[in-house]
Amino acid sequence: MGPGGDVTAEGPSGVHRPQALLFAFFGGVVHGRDLPPIPTVVFLRLLSGLGVAEAAARATLARMVDRGLLERTQAGRTAYYRLTRDAAALVRRADERVSAPAPFDHPDGEWTLLTYSIPESRRDLRQRVRSTLSWAGFGGLRDGVWIAPGTVDVAAVLAGAGLDEVAELAEWFAASPMSGVRVADVIRRAWPVDQIRERHEEFIRSWAARPNGPDPLVQITCLGADWLRVLRADPGLPVRHLGADWPSAQSAAVYRGCYEALLPAAERALDVALGDIAGG
Repeated sequence: MGPGGDVTAEGPSGVHRPQALLFAFFGGVVHGRDLPPIPTVVFLRLLSGLGVAEAAARATLARMVDRGLLERTQAGRTAYYRLTRDAAALVRRADERVSAPAPFDHPDGEWTLLTYSIPESRRDLRQRVRSTLSWAGFGGLRDGVWIAPGTVDVAAVLAGAGLDEVAELAEWFAASPMSGVRVADVIRRAWPVDQIRERHEEFIRSWAARPNGPDPLVQITCLGADWLRVLRADPGLPVRHLGADWPSAQSAAVYRGCYEALLPAAERALDVALGDIAGG
């Protein structure tokens, strides 16, 4: 069980919540293909292969419907699901980085600096902002002051998270370090660099041998969830301030190799499953 009693599933690089696995599935095998809504049984088989019990899988689907992430339709006794428009937009935005050939690279010396002031009484809002900024690649320098590598469209980030009101409480700037600034020290204050390195190395250890299991849908889903964990951890910290042995390029190459190896078989397996169900 995960935090708050949420069920989790074990992957090569750690534990994932079923919702994260389903997003990895949609992003890895469904996104970009003109597929019909997917019946419940496909999700149950997939999550079962990842160690999630049927009751927990059904509960996850129900929660995702309640949260506006999935649309549910019914045909006879069979329920079908597809991403809502908002959830599909999230998957599209994530795919821009997931499938990028160099997902950790930014123009050298470009940073985004953000500052905001939210009343202490709005702790719920402060937590939502912190979570949103972390996912967008920001690290906290000090209370209310955040920095991210590259140029981040902060207005779009806040709007996409339903935080338009925060835009009126924040300012953000394109920034570059001035002479004398020890960028490596700034990075280490804003991000847990050692933990990020370990996340990359853990992914490399888990997937470098390439997958060869019996179920490509299970494998590509687990690969995607593991890779999203790496992308959440590392916003693209500049390698020249981290040392020549920084492992981001190697982990990206491992991901691309595994994904390209798994995708044809995973797409065939999904097509077969959908065809078998449609054919009764």
